[in-house]
Amino acid sequence: MFTHLTMKSRNVKTGPIPVSTTAAESCPSACPFNNANEGGCYAESGPLALHWRKVSDGRSGESYDRFVAKIAALPKGQLWRHNQAGDLQGVGDKIDAIALQALVRANDGKRGFTYTHKPATTNNAAAIADANANGFTVNLSGNNVNHADTLADLDIGPVVVVLPIDAKENTTTPKGRKIVVCPATQRENVSCATCKLCAIADRDFIVGFPAHGTSKKKANAIASA
Repeated sequence: MFTHLTMKSRNVKTGPIPVSTTAAESCPSACPFNNANEGGCYAESGPLALHWRKVSDGRSGESYDRFVAKIAALPKGQLWRHNQAGDLQGVGDKIDAIALQALVRANDGKRGFTYTHKPATTNNAAAIADANANGFTVNLSGNNVNHADTLADLDIGPVVVVLPIDAKENTTTPKGRKIVVCPATQRENVSCATCKLCAIADRDFIVGFPAHGTSKKKANAIASA
């Protein structure tokens, strides 16, 4: 399974930070945005989709070990985003805990963050909790506000959630947890590079992303469930 590291992203919403892309076989069947299910994944269209396909079929990227070595070589304090497309190492629903531990060690002193739709099985939850406790932020991805509450109840890491297309104001979950709408989706002068909310492992709020991309109507239907 190949992973590609772009040292300086050209995506205006991400900003000029390192970003990685992992082969599609890492995506869990449990994710409703997976095209094998209802679809709606933002990464399945545009230039990112073309790049992702090359990584997935081995035309771009490199072995995981070489990728991890590149992360270890990043300067101290570097903010970087793992997986603009793809998920944590491990085929389908399972997290490869040993591979994740290697990445956590390589990230020591850096500010890596990512998102996962891998289901919170006992082994997966333990791997996610360990990563968050040791400096690599793994955000649990909620499909809607009810799912976000379920993930937050696990207390193994920060949570993000997909919101309806028209969501523009901060809100709360059914259990009263605060949801902050991603600033980069609301203001042109904000990016991951300047916002950094998703890199905070111990934050006390959920970050919400309004459904976006060419399949946003499908994503909206999931977020509105």
